[in-house]
Amino acid sequence: MRATLFFLALFYTAFSFGNQIEIPNTNISFTPPKEFQFFSKEVIEAKWPIRRAPQWVIGSESTATSIAYGVRPNDISAVPLVQLMGHLKQSVNRMVPGAKFIKTEIDQINGKDWIYLELTSNAINADIHNIVLATSYQKQMVLLNFNSTKDEFPLYESALRTSIQSISFGN
Repeated sequence: MRATLFFLALFYTAFSFGNQIEIPNTNISFTPPKEFQFFSKEVIEAKWPIRRAPQWVIGSESTATSIAYGVRPNDISAVPLVQLMGHLKQSVNRMVPGAKFIKTEIDQINGKDWIYLELTSNAINADIHNIVLATSYQKQMVLLNFNSTKDEFPLYESALRTSIQSISFGN
């Protein structure tokens, strides 16, 4: 059942909006780099522990660069983003080996405030460059994680930053 819903969401997301992706069950969209493709359930499970696996992931053919995105059932609508940013930083420091923050701020993207955490970290087989974005949507939390190996990041940095600037809330 879960796999069926996953693939239906991929179909809906991939084909309803051309190159623009709408996060399912929201009015939030973004435009990924053109060559990005959806990761299979098997790739997602291999790259992320099951308990922390993202709902959807699109990325490079090598799978070394990706955009993971989804909506969590956490109601953060009453929490000031600056307070939530501190909590997320603490969580990242506890859960991510070798996390080193480059930039932490509240950033406005197309009229919406987002928590912006940019950091590097150590994975088992590569060093990683992450840009994590979080904001409130209705009574949920939207998370997007733009990540890449440090080796591949220079190849995709501009495209990832352009994708970040494309994030928008529809009507």
